[in-house]
Amino acid sequence: MFASLPLTALRAFESASRLLSFKAAAEELSVTPTAVSHQIRSLETWLGVQLFERLPRQVRLTEGGERLFHSLHGAFLEVAQSVDTLRPQRSGTSLTISTTAAFAALWLVPRLGRFYARHPNISLRLDTHCEVIDLHQDASVDLVVRYSLDDYPNLYGQCLFDETFGVYGSPEQVSLAATRVPTLISVRWHNSKLYAHGWEAWCAQSGETWLSARPAMREYDEEHYALQAAIAGQGLVLASNILVSDNVASGLLVPYRGDVQVDGAGYSALCVPGRERHPPVRAFFAWLQEETSISGQVALTTSTFRPRHIT
Repeated sequence: MFASLPLTALRAFESASRLLSFKAAAEELSVTPTAVSHQIRSLETWLGVQLFERLPRQVRLTEGGERLFHSLHGAFLEVAQSVDTLRPQRSGTSLTISTTAAFAALWLVPRLGRFYARHPNISLRLDTHCEVIDLHQDASVDLVVRYSLDDYPNLYGQCLFDETFGVYGSPEQVSLAATRVPTLISVRWHNSKLYAHGWEAWCAQSGETWLSARPAMREYDEEHYALQAAIAGQGLVLASNILVSDNVASGLLVPYRGDVQVDGAGYSALCVPGRERHPPVRAFFAWLQEETSISGQVALTTSTFRPRHIT
């Protein structure tokens, strides 16, 4: 049934597609770039379809190449994981998760102690760079937690939170806001589509006329800096109910007009289909489900990813 499949050529194609480089694929496979090019040419001849566009100093997948890569990468990943389950269990294993610095600092890291207590043999590494990772291209990342308005139909995931934005401050600042225009604290979003006019939307819904009074404004690049400024009594912050939850629970911040909430996007955990069966990834998904259920902030689904609020 599989005797005619050109497995060597398919392996070279998967590597070159994931890395978008014949040279990098050659290094990964410990062969020469000429050998990789020859294998891909033979695969294109065998299929009768061009898989790559050869451009100056780079290559790009054709539509047919994209289709073959996504199915082939998932199949190779599943085979690798099946083989790995037959090997003697190592004393420990690793898990790499990519997310935003704010989500890591304000929600994930404070709770990770419970994950380590349950899974002491899993070594977890956090990647908090701002660049969006293509999970089909970068196999070094096991799972991402993203905040976005986009859809990811080719990924498996859990929809973690439906998010809203409200106004919070120290108890003193919240009391003063009833009698004078406060200093307003906000975040400069890296993605301008995400809540670009947050204070305007909140003031319109609440009926507060602060913006017409031209209040002092403080803007930060990351949510955790904005929350620290509010905790220090520097003004009122427009913040995610998810990221502010621990500070509210501890009393460091209290809501101002807590009934007024503006819709945000959402957070979701995502991985390449098939990778959710890898034991460390499966353990982290299960732990996330428990943690979000404990916090009472979630309506969680698990499937090929089609959530209501999308990240």
